[in-house]
Amino acid sequence: MAEGVFRDLTNFGTPNQHPLISHIDSCGTGAYHEGAYSDSRTMSVLKDNHITSYKHQARKVRVPNDFTEFDYILAMDEENVADLHDMVKRAAKRGLVKQSEALARVHLFGEYGGKVIDEEVGDPYYGAGRDGFEVAFEQVSRFGKSLLKHVEQQAAQELGRTAS
Repeated sequence: MAEGVFRDLTNFGTPNQHPLISHIDSCGTGAYHEGAYSDSRTMSVLKDNHITSYKHQARKVRVPNDFTEFDYILAMDEENVADLHDMVKRAAKRGLVKQSEALARVHLFGEYGGKVIDEEVGDPYYGAGRDGFEVAFEQVSRFGKSLLKHVEQQAAQELGRTAS
């Protein structure tokens, strides 16, 4: 859902695509649903919010590829942050990534626009019903808008540093 919302926020894949966003993808820390398509409840909530062209097939995070291709690796909850940190540490021991650089890419999505600093997106997949998906939609929409603002501010700061 977060990927679909962020693609919509950035007009990804359209002529009006946000110029600072070149890659958007989502994946899991486990391969539980690898190859599966988005949950029907996710698609229903997206459709109700006028996001109708999103298609996704689940995959597991790729180390080291995802940690070099993406500037931000966003986790929905602290457990996923810990899993990603463990993946990075194992990959660093094998010489696949520079640990400090890869760890700097990992963030709790709720850092961006959360009502509290550690706001997590609860997994609505098991037992939450449609309400859980609607709550997740509100969160990832809020976080995505804030992340986009953060990216724009970072780019402006970098531009200011290179211009001086």
